[in-house]
Amino acid sequence: MKLFFGGSKPKATPKDAIITLRENLSMLEKRESHLQAKVENELRLARTNATKNKQAALAALKRKRLLESQIDKISGSRMTLETQVMAIEAANVNLETMKAMQKGAEAMKGIHKDLDIDKVDQTMDDIREQMDLANEVSEAISQPQMFGADLDEDELNAELEELEQEELDKQLLNAERAPVSLPKVPSAAVRQPGRAPAAVASFVDEDEDDELAELRESMGMAA
Repeated sequence: MKLFFGGSKPKATPKDAIITLRENLSMLEKRESHLQAKVENELRLARTNATKNKQAALAALKRKRLLESQIDKISGSRMTLETQVMAIEAANVNLETMKAMQKGAEAMKGIHKDLDIDKVDQTMDDIREQMDLANEVSEAISQPQMFGADLDEDELNAELEELEQEELDKQLLNAERAPVSLPKVPSAAVRQPGRAPAAVASFVDEDEDDELAELRESMGMAA
């Protein structure tokens, strides 16, 4: 059989099939245009002989009908070929899309070949460890340090309390030694010599007691 038919023919590619179909469509379009021109010619002949020669007019109309039937068949063939072209184009797009997706899948396999979830977890743990270390370093650098001095916070607080107590004692001592301004003695006490010393002493004592009480209260000391 191969001697007569020359072996099996190679399979047509989508591109070759589309080219062949479009060539046939072009041929059918030309054939349809030619028949349409003949239909118009027969119609014109029938109109011319409609009143002069009825037999010739009827014959022209018959030929027109036959031509129109051929045009209808050609239109159906064109529709079939156009539908087939669209189907092949859609199938070819799907094929190219599938090929692209297969290449993408192969690329992802190659990427994930040396990458598994354990390695990802280990990498993330390393990143977190380094970030924690960076934070610790930043905190250590940002804290002020007294280089060359070993300071005891308890001793510093005790010394501060002593200074505060000394300052309070000094303020109390100065307050007790401060001169006391004598209040004005009522004129009635001045006019009575026998009672003046007692009245003056009473006003001085009361005023001094009030000042000492206010001083002790401002320093938080009990009366």
